[in-house]
Amino acid sequence: MTGTIVKLMTDRGFGFIKPDEGEEAKDLFFHARSVEGDAVYDDLREGDKVTFEIEEGPKGPAAVKVVKA
Repeated sequence: MTGTIVKLMTDRGFGFIKPDEGEEAKDLFFHARSVEGDAVYDDLREGDKVTFEIEEGPKGPAAVKVVKA
C-alpha cells in the first residue's frame, strides 16, 4: 500500500500514515521500529510518501514494513 505521513511524534518514536486508498480510510499508527530500507525514522518528515503493509496490532491495524517512496 502507499500513503503519506501525516503526523510524527519524533520525541516518542511513532507516527501516523494516511493511506492513499479510500477517502474514508483511518490514519494508521506506525512505530519507529517499523521503518525499513535505506531511510531511518529520523529521516522521515510529515508529507513524505511511503509504502507499507498493514498488520493487526494491540490497538487495531498498524503500518509495518514502512519504506520511504
